[in-house]
Amino acid sequence: MLLEYVQAALRHAKYEILPDDGSYYGEISECNGVYANANTLEDCREELREVLEDWVLFRVHKNLPLPLIDEIELLIKEVA
Repeated sequence: MLLEYVQAALRHAKYEILPDDGSYYGEISECNGVYANANTLEDCREELREVLEDWVLFRVHKNLPLPLIDEIELLIKEVA
């Protein structure tokens, strides 16, 4: 389920070329704070994936909610 969630979120990524230096910027607006910047589009995509994975794990660790993406919902359940 985690892999499907990450893949779905990455499908929502938007990329642009920054006019100042020609680098690539990418973000996933559904995931507040998930963005990346790199010299090539491929590097930007890879960095964005890594940031997203860290963001998801951090939110799970801190028991914070994750947004619903493409009908995929990751719920955090407390275990006794």
